[in-house]
Formats: sequence, structure tokens, C-alpha cells
Amino acid sequence: MNTSAISSPADGLQLSLIYSAPADTPKGIVQIAHGMCEHKERYIPLMEFLTANGYAVVCNDHRGHGASVKSEADLGYMGKDGWLHLVEDLKAVTEWARNKWPGVPLALFGHSMGSMAVRSYAKRYDNLIDCLIVCGCPSDNPAKGGGILLAKLIGRIKGWHYRPGILQAMSFGTYNKPFKEEGWASAWVCSDPEILKAYHSDPLCQYVFTADGFLNLLLLMKDCYSKDGKAGNPKLPVRFISGAEDPCRIDDKSLDKAVQTMKDWGYTDVTLKVYPGLRHEIHNETAHQEVWNDILSYLVH
Repeated sequence: MNTSAISSPADGLQLSLIYSAPADTPKGIVQIAHGMCEHKERYIPLMEFLTANGYAVVCNDHRGHGASVKSEADLGYMGKDGWLHLVEDLKAVTEWARNKWPGVPLALFGHSMGSMAVRSYAKRYDNLIDCLIVCGCPSDNPAKGGGILLAKLIGRIKGWHYRPGILQAMSFGTYNKPFKEEGWASAWVCSDPEILKAYHSDPLCQYVFTADGFLNLLLLMKDCYSKDGKAGNPKLPVRFISGAEDPCRIDDKSLDKAVQTMKDWGYTDVTLKVYPGLRHEIHNETAHQEVWNDILSYLVH
């Protein structure tokens, strides 16, 4: 696995990235946008699988995550307009990847928070990508307006780096109830005990977002579910994939709303596949091979 870094076009923040590529010209490029409170190294197994099948793959740490921070205090902090800067960061990574491997198609894969970021990206820059894969999509939260106001209030009173337990509980407090007998605080993430052990012992995963981070997360959700999107590339293949036991999806009707939003924006090739028995990180589940193979089958080459 190779490492590099680029400067954010928004504010110059150094964005840490990793990449892998086959020895010959790649069939295409896969750009990965990871989820909330995690980091790029958790995608190395998937990246290695895709590269073994002929694809160049790149994944950066989002601002406020992993190594894309100025200090540990900035974990979960994106800064003013951070959600939009995160989208611009992804565009910069796309341009970096296309410059490194010119003339091949590029698929953008986003998981969880990354799945919202890639839809906001498509809303603005779908001419830069050839396929969009939306994984572990959080369904729209009808209370997000109240959450935005609360995050602003907490940030102004307590400071934007303050880590509000109340927003953490409001956002994720019920997710683990179906799995609490398993003994993990976040068993809803996936069912693989080795993945869960590593996840719960990883300081780059085990932290609470700042007030600023929650504000930007909710603003990102507001943007990717808004009705003002218009497909510039309406034939772009859009592939939603989700675990049937993923609490982020809420229920079938809520997940269908996410799919319908993309159709309402004008995309004509939108599909959804739900995997029975799988939880949030379907790419990390014990039964991940079917998911990986499906991702491979979606890629344009």
C-alpha cells in the first residue's frame, strides 16, 4: 500500500491518502470515501481485492479523521463549511487519481457518512465519475433541522471542539439495542468479532464528534436529501447496497427514499441491493465476499 498527501483546495489542510495499483495499466480507478469516526486503513482489504482484480484504488482520510488533522483535538472537527469542504476534498482526490492514471473510468464508492458525501459530490461533479456506489446509506432524519439548531447552540456556548454526548446519544443511542447481548458497544457495525475487536480498540474510531462535526454531518445530510439536485450526467450508474440489519437504514421505506431522491434528481440507472443478515459495514462482514464481488461487477471498464 502506497501513501501520499494533497492539499485541500478549500483551506490547504493536508489530506492523507493511500493507494494501490496493478503492475499494468488499470482497468479503472475506484475512489473510496470512508464513514464517520473511522479512517482509510480500514479499507485496505477491499482495496487489495480490487487491485488484485485490475483496479487502481485510492482512499483519503476525510478532514477531521485519521491523519487528515492538525492535532488529535481535531478528530471529529471539520471547520466552518466543513461538509462542503469535504466534498471539494473528494473532488481534489479525483483529480489527483485521474492525473496519476489517465484515460480510464473512475468509480466513486462512499460508505455511511461517505455515502452522503458522494451523493453531494454527484450533485455537483457527476461529470467527473463513471459510476457511483452508495454503501451503508443512513436514511434521512426528519429531526435533522432540530439537530442542526442544537449543534449550533452547543457550539456557540461550549465551543466548536466540545464533544456533545447528547448529540451522540440522539444520533446513535438506539442502534445497538438489537445486538446488546453480544457484549460490544457497537455490535451494530458488523457481526465479525475480529473486526469489532479492532474497531473498539482503535483510537481513530473511538471518539465522539465535536459540535462542529455534528453540525457538518447534519448539513451534509440536508444537502444530499434536498430536492434541488439535478443530474448533469443522468445515465450515471448509481448502485445502492445495504445490509438488511443495518440500523442506519431505519426501514425499507426510509431507504427507498434515498434511492428515490437520486431518481428525482434525474438519474435513470439507479438500483438497490439489500443483503439479508448483514449489518452496517457490509464490506467488513463475515459474508463480505458476495458484497466485494458485487462491487467488482458494478465497475465500469
